[in-house]
Amino acid sequence: MEENEQVIRRFIEAWSRLDAVELAGYFAEDGVYHNMPAGPVAGRANIENFIRGFSASWTETTWDLLNIASSGNVVIAERLDRTRAGDKSVDLPCVGVFELEAGKIKIWRDYFDFATYQKGLA
Repeated sequence: MEENEQVIRRFIEAWSRLDAVELAGYFAEDGVYHNMPAGPVAGRANIENFIRGFSASWTETTWDLLNIASSGNVVIAERLDRTRAGDKSVDLPCVGVFELEAGKIKIWRDYFDFATYQKGLA
């Protein structure tokens, strides 16, 4: 299995620990995280704060990897993100497109329906 694909598999598994520091550590210093319904966030420290902010109410999350494909520095991962915030939950279909450089995420674009997320955890 290609190294970049393994990095993304580990990254997806790491979400279950809900550790913003660990998750941000997968990014290059100048990495970019772009949740497509919102604007991009640039820089590892900003990404860490962003992850910490939106996941603060989460009590549990497990990301099921449905399909993964890679070519060179690009990895595409189709997932079902299962997230709980107290007694509320959502199963959110997502597709992440990752560009890696030197074993770190340089750019992550995540595509999902924000209304599905809001409805489940509202």
